[in-house]
Amino acid sequence: MKIHDKCLPCVVNQAIKVANITGVDEKERLFREVFTYLSKMDFEITTPEIIGEVFSMIKEHTNNPDPYKETRQYYNTLFLDLLPQFEKKIEQAADSFHLAVKYGIVGNIIDFNPIHNTLLDDIFDYFEKMEHIELAIDDSEILKKDILNGRTLLYLGDNCGEICLDKILLKKIKELNPNLKILFGVRGKPVVNDSIAEDAYAVGINEYAEIIDNGDGSLGTVLNRTSQEFKEVYKKADIVIAKGQANYECLSEENKNIYFLLMSKCDVIANNIGVEEKKMICMKNKLYIDNLVKGK
Repeated sequence: MKIHDKCLPCVVNQAIKVANITGVDEKERLFREVFTYLSKMDFEITTPEIIGEVFSMIKEHTNNPDPYKETRQYYNTLFLDLLPQFEKKIEQAADSFHLAVKYGIVGNIIDFNPIHNTLLDDIFDYFEKMEHIELAIDDSEILKKDILNGRTLLYLGDNCGEICLDKILLKKIKELNPNLKILFGVRGKPVVNDSIAEDAYAVGINEYAEIIDNGDGSLGTVLNRTSQEFKEVYKKADIVIAKGQANYECLSEENKNIYFLLMSKCDVIANNIGVEEKKMICMKNKLYIDNLVKGK
């Protein structure tokens, strides 16, 4: 999904807000560099790749390879401590897998990226209403069947804090099919508040999945920029779960058995999917389904 013109203000705001948060000196010099890059960028590439490039400039200007390290650690710890009460609710549910999927999607609301910058009160409000929230698109039963019959699952994580809710869903997936090989993909380099391998190990993802980084510092999963090892894992996986908008932007045009779990946080993504903003989605890749119907 190539960059939409509506995404351009978000990219610029991202640079300005992250520069302020991270205390960049000589901001004007940084902004000139960012604007020079944007003036020459390829409009056929995705927004996550562009933001990754901009964040690399910010890391260089701050001489800090991981400006969000403390933020990620704080929210990972905060939500990790809440897991026991979430897990208790899931085990008491009539359909524990479906509720675990909903927790995984609600986790996508935990986004302290300066563009979305969700407030904690809003996040906890969603948790309170969890059992009454309906998915705008709900392919969770098809996902469940694929998991029961699957061999290898690649689960692509997203943000800090959210990764704790991924752990809940991974646990339930492993209970459904103990023989399923699960790999958990994270970013190869720090980029805004996205999770890296350090975060995945810190919250215990390795209890249920093998952790693999994709070798790249873009938001989402820009396949042509990922490592050869990651490409091989992606190719061999018969099921992919992709969390968040950035992964949707990167992978929605792939002919692959991908399930997108996300909250539609902006009108560009909402319109592309065909839902309203602020809706929860568990959706099997439309292109893959279309090609199956056509016999491709």
